[in-house]
Amino acid sequence: MIISRSLIGAGLVVVALTAGAHGTVATPAAAQKKPLIQVAILLDTSNSMDGLIDQARTQLWRVVNEFATAKKDGKTPNLQVALYEYGNSGLPAEKGHIRKVLPLTTDLDKVSEALFALKTNGGDEYCGHVIAEATKGLAWSTSNADLKVIFIAGNEPFTQGTVDFKDSCRKAIARGITVNTIYCGDKREGIGTQWKQGADMADGRFMSIDQNAVVADVPAPQDKEIATLGTELNKTYIAYGQSGRAGAARQSSQDSNLSDKMSANVARQVAKSSAYYTNSSWDLVDAKKEGQVDLDKIPAKDLPVEMQKMTPAQRKAHVDNAAKKRGEIQTKIQKLDVERKKFIAAEMKKKAPGANTLDAAIVASARDAGAKKGYRFQ
Repeated sequence: MIISRSLIGAGLVVVALTAGAHGTVATPAAAQKKPLIQVAILLDTSNSMDGLIDQARTQLWRVVNEFATAKKDGKTPNLQVALYEYGNSGLPAEKGHIRKVLPLTTDLDKVSEALFALKTNGGDEYCGHVIAEATKGLAWSTSNADLKVIFIAGNEPFTQGTVDFKDSCRKAIARGITVNTIYCGDKREGIGTQWKQGADMADGRFMSIDQNAVVADVPAPQDKEIATLGTELNKTYIAYGQSGRAGAARQSSQDSNLSDKMSANVARQVAKSSAYYTNSSWDLVDAKKEGQVDLDKIPAKDLPVEMQKMTPAQRKAHVDNAAKKRGEIQTKIQKLDVERKKFIAAEMKKKAPGANTLDAAIVASARDAGAKKGYRFQ
């Protein structure tokens, strides 16, 4: 992610684990009553948008870290993220050159993986159509108390296509879904091509960014230690079941994707220390914490080799030990991040304001929308 004047903090696929294979139990009622933030990101993947995609890849974890500061009625909400691409000639014309890349999911590594897999290809960019698809094609909450937001970014007229953006935006806000528009280019051009009108119609915010901006990182003394602790954090995950191996591999792969981008990598490791980074679909520690498994009932074949011959008491001790170690590492990362943020804030005061980038746009609009719903960000 790119350092900007605002640090970002960007899903909920409710993972259905089979009770027979994984020994699942019902999610506690208390967890179901937590506030909810749902975010759908709609990205233009036409030829001119390589810079936008790169910003999304590197700034995802700053977005997550921003959302991690949110509270409503003193509670930390759950976060769900969905991803669509549009304007790509490689996608079927009869479907509007649109693809649902991911439904709403809590698996942030899947979001990162999907962003790194996106490829640009010139095409027709139908904003009204993709907003309509996201509005009707995702499992949005029916509660007016939850924060439901769409972020659409692109650079062609908002009026393209046969689906009227006015109708799409009206239907979105009728369901309590705010539409925030991010024009990649000159602000006046974005206004002239109806991007602002789209946001205005759905109680959202219009912003313009430079999708090709590359803002220099601000190295901090804490970076190296945070990155190292992030690697140690991975060792506390206990992969299990059919999703275990793939989940652990995805976690490692997304670390590797940012290994040469220190600031973005550090933001990822900080996000991994937050409550939003949860992997209950494949990790026993998170699954047990969220009440999704009964360790006594998991078939031995679904456990890692080192746990297969353990007694029930030994299983519990093994998982609890990993949870304890994880908590200790996460606490260290969070403390270092407090110091890091102070250092970066002081350094940023010495620099001229940078170009507007995707992360800053999402943070600003999320704060606006959240305030109207009673969410408070640090």
